[in-house]
Amino acid sequence: MPRREFLCKSALVAVPLVFGGSILPALASTYSPPVRTHGSATRSVKSYGAVGNGIHDDTAAFQAAINSLPSTGGTVTVPAGTYLIDPVKKIQMRSYTHLSMSTDAILKSKTTSATRSYIIYAYNRTQVEISGGRLMGDRATHRYVSGSTSEWNHGIQILGCTHVTIRDLYVANCAGDGICIGGGASDVAIANVVSTKNRRQGLSITRSHAIRVYDSEFSYTSGTSPQCGIDIEPDGTSTAYDIVIQNCRLNNNKMYGINIWKRVSNVTLRGCTIERNGSCGAATSYCSGVTFTGNTVRYNSATGIFLREGSSNCSVSGGLSYGNYTRLSTLTRAPFTLTGWSSKVERDILIRSATGTRIGTNSYK
Repeated sequence: MPRREFLCKSALVAVPLVFGGSILPALASTYSPPVRTHGSATRSVKSYGAVGNGIHDDTAAFQAAINSLPSTGGTVTVPAGTYLIDPVKKIQMRSYTHLSMSTDAILKSKTTSATRSYIIYAYNRTQVEISGGRLMGDRATHRYVSGSTSEWNHGIQILGCTHVTIRDLYVANCAGDGICIGGGASDVAIANVVSTKNRRQGLSITRSHAIRVYDSEFSYTSGTSPQCGIDIEPDGTSTAYDIVIQNCRLNNNKMYGINIWKRVSNVTLRGCTIERNGSCGAATSYCSGVTFTGNTVRYNSATGIFLREGSSNCSVSGGLSYGNYTRLSTLTRAPFTLTGWSSKVERDILIRSATGTRIGTNSYK
């Protein structure tokens, strides 16, 4: 399916974004994600006992199909249907493998009380591709254990992997994150993904580098902290760097559209729409080299872009910002362009104990 068509179909499944009586258009494709290397062998999960009726546990059938591939890997196809997956056992990816799902294939998580579980899991693998279909978590039925946030129940978990592509996918209603990347992962591409209505994050980026996120939406996160569209937050004393987020929509999350937090460097947000989040549109803390360029930042409950303590060498330019800090009522003003910063744009860009900040030319209204 063409990528533009996929996003149009995904928008029908997601909570519609309706402002002023019109529905926002689907995101246009700006990026062709890398096709990963795998063998020519093909397997269908149906050939290994998958039923796809939403009742039968199909986890073993998926794993059998993946495990049947030769060492050179190949493609596992998932026809239309609703496949019940046990997230404790999880679908464990192998190297040089493409899990190719039909647009009408749904991977539905079984209800669990586990504090850690994943529908799809890849650990220390290489040349992995996951595409198509929908992943549906168990947040509505999850049996929450007293004293646990159940924040580690994700749709997709990528740990320590290299050369991974996740594309043309819808993931929602997870008790944790829609997608989580970490463990030293590198060269991970996410494109044409809608991650919505998850409890902790639409996307978490922890210890990793060379991460590319294009043409995707991360929205309506709420339930357990931090509750952001995207959270870039390396674990412990580790780092995350070389991250590009382009032409994405970060909207209607309980807290920030994007949080960039501690030991993070060399991050670019370009051409994104960051809107209607429950706190700041974007916030940085104790990180360096974060570049905001050409973004639209609007109608966030608090500051549009907040460059907080410990942030260094961050820049904001070429953007359009308006209607931010809605919790104090919407500010009405004539459109203007400003190079640099002044107090009249502090609802849009706020700088607190950040060093080396560069505010270029931006438009406001």
